[in-house]
Amino acid sequence: MKKIINTALFFAIVFSSNIATAQLNPMGAMYFQNQYLGNPALAGTESGLDFNLGIRQQWSLFPGSPQMQTFTASYALNDKAGLGLNVYNDQSGLFKRTRTVATYAYHLPLSEVDQHLSFGLSLGFVNDRITTEDIRGNQGDSNVGAYNQRDTYVDGDFGMAYTSNNFNIQAALPNMKSFLKKDINIDAVGRGTFFSAISYKFQIDGAGGFGIEPKIAYRGVKGMDNLIDVGANISYANNRINLFGMYHSSKSSTFGVGLNYLNIGFSGMYSTATSALSRYSNDNFEVSMKLRLFQ
Repeated sequence: MKKIINTALFFAIVFSSNIATAQLNPMGAMYFQNQYLGNPALAGTESGLDFNLGIRQQWSLFPGSPQMQTFTASYALNDKAGLGLNVYNDQSGLFKRTRTVATYAYHLPLSEVDQHLSFGLSLGFVNDRITTEDIRGNQGDSNVGAYNQRDTYVDGDFGMAYTSNNFNIQAALPNMKSFLKKDINIDAVGRGTFFSAISYKFQIDGAGGFGIEPKIAYRGVKGMDNLIDVGANISYANNRINLFGMYHSSKSSTFGVGLNYLNIGFSGMYSTATSALSRYSNDNFEVSMKLRLFQ
């Protein structure tokens, strides 16, 4: 009985730490390159079909080091509606979480100028499991089997946004199941509770397509102080080259560079570890690729 209790406590602590790391350091692409990652209301805001692939890996490549992969696809049905698919995979050691949601967004035009009030709803499934093939020991441990037999549960997100050619203000509620039903498996410390952001893009005419977009975001994480992110995206040659950076009130920072040519974009980012987790995790490197079709 003591062994079972200790094993269960170990699983709970490690998995909660993994969730906390992911929420304190979300994918950097959500701030500028792929805002649909953080808000379902922004699916299909640009014409055409967008594919985005992102990979984040802890700088030290030791076995079991945290890694995250994301895939999103969004399509503008017309000027008023968009569809999206958001797939998220997060793994740390033996613990793996996979989340897949589909999105519908409605973009209400506010004037003849490019201004919209958007609403988005995502709905899908989340699966948590222990990768038994990576266990160096008794792979038939009953605690591992009990953990992996837990049901896949339904989850979703809701978001709103006001957008124009320059101004963007948005708010989102992720992990909506935790608001509708209390569950010890998902109502853990480190869960994201809300996301909000405001930005304004300044375009300088006659400067080779130079622009700068300052942004401030305010995020909630359960069991921790709310976080403030402040930074900017600097673009040149009509957004063919980007330099961006964000400072987080968790005493970490994210910065990187992006290149866009025709319908393909690449970006690389480096994120320092938060002060609270600097003893347990190293800095992270993130790469992402974007492909736009039928523009």
